[in-house]
Amino acid sequence: MINVLLVDDEDLIRVGLRAIIDAEEDLAVVAETGDGASVPPLIAKHRPDVVLMDVRMPAVDGITATKHVVRNVPEPPKIIVITTFGNDDYVYDALRAGASGFLLKRTPPDEIVSAIRLVARGESLLFPEAIRGLAAAHGSRGRAGLEQAGLTEREREVLRLMTAGLSNTEIAEKLVLGVQTVKTHVGNVLGKLHARDRTQAVIMAYESGFVTPS
Repeated sequence: MINVLLVDDEDLIRVGLRAIIDAEEDLAVVAETGDGASVPPLIAKHRPDVVLMDVRMPAVDGITATKHVVRNVPEPPKIIVITTFGNDDYVYDALRAGASGFLLKRTPPDEIVSAIRLVARGESLLFPEAIRGLAAAHGSRGRAGLEQAGLTEREREVLRLMTAGLSNTEIAEKLVLGVQTVKTHVGNVLGKLHARDRTQAVIMAYESGFVTPS
C-alpha cells in the first residue's frame, strides 16, 4: 500500500484527489491539510510514502514546506508538487528544493495515480520539455559541482541522457549496456553530485551549464 498525504488549500482539489487515489487498491490517503505548516507533524504521525504538495498556499507555501521536509525529516517521503501552470516559477523552485516532479491540476486521473506509483518506487517524474523550458526561463544560476564531482566519461554520457528524460531501460538500449549497469552508473552520478534523485541531477546539469536548454 502506498500512503499519500494531500496538501492543498482548496477543499475541492483535495476532495477530487482523495476520490481518485482512494479508488485504487494500492493507494490510500492517510491525511490532508490546506497549510504547509502542518506538513512536518503530519508526516511524523502518518509516515506517508508520497506527498502531493500544492506550490501556492496563503500561509506556508509548498516551496518552504518542501525545503523543510527534505532538509529536516529523516527518510523524507517523495514529494510531487501540483500546480495550475507548468511554467510557474514556484514549480522550478520546488524542484530545486527537492521535489521529485510536478503535476498540473488538470492532469487526467490515470496519470496522477501512475505518477504516485512512479515516485514511490524511487524514480523521478521528469518531463524533459517542461524542465528544459523552466531552466531556460530561469537561466544559469552559476551552480558549480559537476566538474568537481569527478564524473567519468560514461557517467557524463548517462547524465546527458537523463536530462533528455530517458529511463534506465532506454539509456541501456541507447548505449548498448545492461540495465543493471545503467542503474549503477545512475547511482554513481547521484552520489557524486549529492543529488537526492534524477530530478535534482538534471537541474544541476542545467544550472552548471553541463547541458543547455537549447
